[in-house]
Amino acid sequence: MNATRRLLLKAASSAGLIASAVAAGLLKPGHALADWDSAAFSATRLNDALAAIGASGATTSLDIVVKTPDIAENGAVVPVEVFTTLSGVEFIAILAEKNPTPLIAQYTLTDFDGMLSTRIKMRETAKVRAIVKAGGKLYTAAREVKITIGGCGG
Repeated sequence: MNATRRLLLKAASSAGLIASAVAAGLLKPGHALADWDSAAFSATRLNDALAAIGASGATTSLDIVVKTPDIAENGAVVPVEVFTTLSGVEFIAILAEKNPTPLIAQYTLTDFDGMLSTRIKMRETAKVRAIVKAGGKLYTAAREVKITIGGCGG
C-alpha cells in the first residue's frame, strides 16, 4: 500500500472519530478553552494588570532571563523566551508594558522544564516583563524591545 494513501486513511479515520465524539457530546470544544481572567486581560494600565494577577509586589530576580530581540522590525510578531532556574514554578505571566492591554499571556504550569517560548504583539518600544510564581513567591525580570513598525494598531 502506498505510504501517502496509508497516512491519508489514518488522518481521515482520526478526524472521523473526533467528529463522532463531538457529535455525540462526549467531547465538547468549550472544555478545551483556557481559563480567562477577564479583569487581568482587560486592564489598560500595567499596575492594574499586575494587581489583577496578584503580582504587584514581585521581586526582581537574576534567576529569570527574558530573551527578546533588541530591535523587532515588526511589532506584530515579537519572539519572547523566558528562562528560569527557579524550582517549583507555578505560573508565568508575560506583559508588554505599553500595550493597550499589557497582560499578553498567563501560563499555569505543573511540570515546567525551565523555558517558555512564544510570540507576542507589541504596540511600541517598551519593556517585556515576565512574572514568575515559584515556591509561593513572585519574581520578575524585564527586557526592552525597540519596535520599528507597530503591531497593535500602530
